[in-house]
Amino acid sequence: MEAGAADGPSGGVEEALSCFSFNQDCTSLAIGTKSGYKLFSLSSVEQLDPVHGSNDIPDVCIVERLFSSSLVVVVSHTKPRQMNVYHFKKGTEICSYSYSSNVLSIRLNRQRLLVCLEESIYIHNIKDMKLLKTILDIPPNPTGLCALSINHSNSYVAYPGSRTTGEIVLYDGHALKTVCTIAAHEGALAAIAFNASGSRLASASEKGTVIRVFSVPDGQKLYEFRRGMKRYVTISSLAFSMDSQLLCASSNTETVHIFKLEHLANRQPEEPSTWTSYMGKMLMAATNYLPTQVSDMMNQDRAFATGRLGFSGHRNICTLSTIQKLPRLLVASSSGHLYIYNLDPQDGGDCVLIKTHSLLGSGTADENKENDLRASLPQSYAATVARPSPSAASTVPGYSEDGGALRGEVIPEHEFATGPVCLDDENEFPPIILCRGDQKGRTKQSW
Repeated sequence: MEAGAADGPSGGVEEALSCFSFNQDCTSLAIGTKSGYKLFSLSSVEQLDPVHGSNDIPDVCIVERLFSSSLVVVVSHTKPRQMNVYHFKKGTEICSYSYSSNVLSIRLNRQRLLVCLEESIYIHNIKDMKLLKTILDIPPNPTGLCALSINHSNSYVAYPGSRTTGEIVLYDGHALKTVCTIAAHEGALAAIAFNASGSRLASASEKGTVIRVFSVPDGQKLYEFRRGMKRYVTISSLAFSMDSQLLCASSNTETVHIFKLEHLANRQPEEPSTWTSYMGKMLMAATNYLPTQVSDMMNQDRAFATGRLGFSGHRNICTLSTIQKLPRLLVASSSGHLYIYNLDPQDGGDCVLIKTHSLLGSGTADENKENDLRASLPQSYAATVARPSPSAASTVPGYSEDGGALRGEVIPEHEFATGPVCLDDENEFPPIILCRGDQKGRTKQSW
């Protein structure tokens, strides 16, 4: 699962952060500011542990970390066409690439590094940073919208196939060929995201009212969720939980929606037990005789849970993670704050905000006092798990740089496929001083 920095204007709201992104397994948060960038560990609710910080590159507009490794990719507003790749534990630059236009987004997994420009996408082999493929002449993509599966055994890529309609191009980043095209929405795309295994793809259009989930690689629609009907919104991020059971969506409104992806075989209608439920069943049966647009709207699933934000208008990204053995909703905002909510995985409902972290320093006394009061809310499922044991370890199933050995994680078999990068190895990368890629996809290396 990946969530990149939110794109788009902020509507005049003053922002403390220029960019922010969760890493692929949601164990780390990266932020960029005018003075540099910072990396934080997300292993605890109560404490936000700094991992690394640098002021060597000012005015950072993109910063992405590869899982929990020491590889970080940085782009600055001062050199928006240049991508810099660093080994931050050694304090060395692995390589830098320059492109024909501004770098709009970066995506990483253990096999591929994706660089998205407005009208082209560059695919690099992350093992040696060589350029493998340049996808040219893509439809204008001014926000750099694209997604890369974090599962390096397939490395699927998704990007808009049209500027005006919600067409998605699914590309195989391993075999370097187009897989299929998905007609996802009538309007232009606003957000796309893969699940952890690369078997599902979620999308939302610029209207922001409907979110759809498709199977990969065949592109069949599996789920359709309605975020709302009253107003159009701008979806800023989509993210699956690591087990692909939940999908969260944040926008420019004050609500984060969480949808439950039930197994299709289990979605059987219950027998009506009341007059209301009987009428509901009759209405759903009537959708077979209604126009397609009406029946589709009546069959769309609603949110399983919601997280209420204390603001709207700020750029933000959301993700679902397991911290200290409990499911959490995390929201990072351009205001410079990280919000952590408890999520009831059985009953859903309103998520309870249990911690607010300042990403630019220690919080104010009022903010800390508010956090202390919030933790003593009336008893509910979320309130009962609001005070986890400080010694509890995270058991997020999925991916980590150490293979999960340090946290007892359950790792899928494909995670042990040939190719993962071990950045603690002194000989992992060749001594590349400078790598540059031009608009025709050629590379130059200086040794």
